[in-house]
Amino acid sequence: MSDTAPIEHPSWLTSGDFTAADEPLRLFAAWLSEATASEPRDPTAMTLATIDADGLPNARMVLLKGVDERGFVFYTNMDSQKGRELDVHPQAALVFHWKSLNRQVRVRGNVERVSEADANAYFATRPKQAQIGAWASKQSAPLESRLAFEKAVALYAAKYALVTVPRPPYWSGYRIMPLRIEFWHERPFRLHDRIEFARETLSAPWSKTRLYP
Repeated sequence: MSDTAPIEHPSWLTSGDFTAADEPLRLFAAWLSEATASEPRDPTAMTLATIDADGLPNARMVLLKGVDERGFVFYTNMDSQKGRELDVHPQAALVFHWKSLNRQVRVRGNVERVSEADANAYFATRPKQAQIGAWASKQSAPLESRLAFEKAVALYAAKYALVTVPRPPYWSGYRIMPLRIEFWHERPFRLHDRIEFARETLSAPWSKTRLYP
């Protein structure tokens, strides 16, 4: 991930005993590094679950674009369904599933928008066609035809053909600030390893609990 600083693998990882970890975000970074080397495609893909205005859960796949001690970041159109839901209920859950490693990570926490500076910096790294797509797409709104979308793409491609594409004012990022992170590792006969890290507030220390599979 271009906007994520590398984190060194802790010594307990090389020993194969992830249950010895005492800090979940460093453990996640190590697992993500391994997944990046082993997953055939999109190791940063994650299920994002939100809640709509009526309390009905909603889930979809998005891509992780940054992770550090503050939390997990993804970017989207803020007028999209998930953006509107997060405005009403700023809490979310994430699930990472890496089949090549037989591992899963679950995250739950509060959500905040990233800073304007962070959003601008990430948007500038996107391919120009993706930047144009962010302008052309009214994400989650009804689309009368594919042709209408292609016309919008062509319109913005012409508009920004010779200049830098600015970030749309309705496009930004969200950070899930974790209060609970569970690490799951498959074992034979469904005798899996499960370790949950939890904290009451973002400034509180993490506690660790082993869970029955």
